[in-house]
Amino acid sequence: MTTEPLILLLSGSLRAGSSNEAVLRTAHAVAAESAGGVRTALYEGLGELPHFNPDHDTDPLPAPVAELRAAIAGADALLVCTPEYAGTLPGSFKNLLDWTVGGTEIGDKPVAWVNAAAPGRGGGAEATLRTVLGYTGAAVVEEACVRIPVSGQQTGPDGTLADPAVRARLGEVLGLLVGS
Repeated sequence: MTTEPLILLLSGSLRAGSSNEAVLRTAHAVAAESAGGVRTALYEGLGELPHFNPDHDTDPLPAPVAELRAAIAGADALLVCTPEYAGTLPGSFKNLLDWTVGGTEIGDKPVAWVNAAAPGRGGGAEATLRTVLGYTGAAVVEEACVRIPVSGQQTGPDGTLADPAVRARLGEVLGLLVGS
């Protein structure tokens, strides 16, 4: 018996009910509704991570960092959805990524992102994400990196997006990530 691949979902937003979180919650729901093939887990420890300090990037790691690295190590692929703030990644998400540079967990792991920003926005976050992932050795799955603009009004009471086209596209992204 084979185990379905696991995709770790990483939100770059701390804001409750963000459109980035809605995208990932929808991806999680789409995976759960599919007839097998992929599992997802939503990482929810972004706000618990200490500020990155290279002096603390040693054993024993701070508990939240050890948990993050274990979650990444246990995943077969990563899917990121992050907002852009002041033309780049939000500081808290850049902090998460900084904690991964010193580890080997992301090395050669398939990674993609969904840009949920309005048309014409989010390019700075994408560029920074691509740069930092390069330092981690991630295997960016280009065809799975997509733009799905989402507004807060599209999010349902359950925190997901009901639009069938969005759900289908997220299903394709998940399939591309585990098929790489």
